[in-house]
Amino acid sequence: MSNIIGSEEWCSFNELQIPAIKARIDSGAKTSSIQATNIKRVIRKGIPYVDFEVNPIQDNRSVSVFCSAKIVDTRVIKSSSGTTQKRYVIKTPLTINGHTFEIELTLANRDSMDYRMLLGREAMSGRFLVDPSKHFLAGDFEESAFFDLYKHLYKEKTGLRIGLLATNRELYSNKRLMEAALARGHEIQFLNIQHCYMKLDAQTPEVRYRGGNILDEFDAVIPRIRPSMTFYGCALLRQFDSIGTYCLNSSASISQSRDKLFSSQLFSKNGIQIPVTGFAKSPLETKDLIDMVGGSPLIIKLLESTQGKGVVSAETNKAAESVINAFKSLQANILVQEFIKEAEGKDIRCFVVDGKVVASIMRQAPKGEFRSNIHQGGTAHKVKITVEERRLAIKASKILNLDVAGVDIIRSNKGPLLLEVNSSPGLEGIENATGKDIANTIIMAIEKKLKYQPKD
Repeated sequence: MSNIIGSEEWCSFNELQIPAIKARIDSGAKTSSIQATNIKRVIRKGIPYVDFEVNPIQDNRSVSVFCSAKIVDTRVIKSSSGTTQKRYVIKTPLTINGHTFEIELTLANRDSMDYRMLLGREAMSGRFLVDPSKHFLAGDFEESAFFDLYKHLYKEKTGLRIGLLATNRELYSNKRLMEAALARGHEIQFLNIQHCYMKLDAQTPEVRYRGGNILDEFDAVIPRIRPSMTFYGCALLRQFDSIGTYCLNSSASISQSRDKLFSSQLFSKNGIQIPVTGFAKSPLETKDLIDMVGGSPLIIKLLESTQGKGVVSAETNKAAESVINAFKSLQANILVQEFIKEAEGKDIRCFVVDGKVVASIMRQAPKGEFRSNIHQGGTAHKVKITVEERRLAIKASKILNLDVAGVDIIRSNKGPLLLEVNSSPGLEGIENATGKDIANTIIMAIEKKLKYQPKD
């Protein structure tokens, strides 16, 4: 039997009831890992165990294998995306290329990666050589044969009919929401905003899709509207609402959250502390505007900025005047905001679903950068928030009437300050950093709103 394997191979774990899972063979990684969700530490007869679920099929959370194993260690791992995560380590027998032996596995969220498993050099040492130019030297599966191994776990679609209103089907967040809906037995359809259109009529209002399909049978719509599509996307949500479809986040709540000036006014009116913020139309007021927020350094934001784009810092009053006047000459609407030095480039993202903070992470800006957004190269790790921060996040989402929100908070000498509220928060950074299945929580929130009782 050959001891040479390729850069990808099929593995099996009999004790975990996983007959086949595709693994990336990576001698550059020390430890092996497997995709795991719903990770829970439990004590059985005084011994720490971990219960978890493995989704062995890529991009398909509807097939889930429940697993349980003793915890042999915990390690803090930094992923390739920059997020840090505490991972449990288990030992279990692995079978590959006819050989069975025990290996260590870390439990990791690998949804954003191409393989559900990674086999590291510790497991291969003294057993295999790797030919990176070859694949499946130990044998491959016909697609139908692979799916047959898990057909007993497929769930019948007996639940709700849900539409996902977005523009890019391949985004992590959109894929995860579709997987989570399928996993709970629902039917979900991706609806490209640009291919939806409306019939405005008092008797028979309609939403149509791709040349005539009438979208009148959806129980719920999940809006994932990019900023450039806010106007049209919100118009579609109003139309869905008019035909009786429940919209997770209404058009009004999304419009309010996207208007940074209006939302800041709402927060101030309702007693929520935000960094001191200024807004003016004429360049004649620039100097007083700078003084009003405490002078430089300060932050200048385009009203339509997102993911840290359109946000700049000015280190001196002269630089601030130049940037502000340049924006005004382009007829751009901007906010000028005090710089919170003591935050040291960190902020907190609280993920709120149905009035509860379900996960929170601390985001750290890279060296030389003040923006902590992960899209701008920031890193993230799980964080425990204070009672005051939790109340702030929940109150902010309620003021905007958002069922799902990403609430950004900064810690200052004056206490927690609200930075902004995102009505279409991304799932990748926070799921990877916390290990929580937030997509599933969102689908469960829709079930609760519609009083849907899933079958066991």
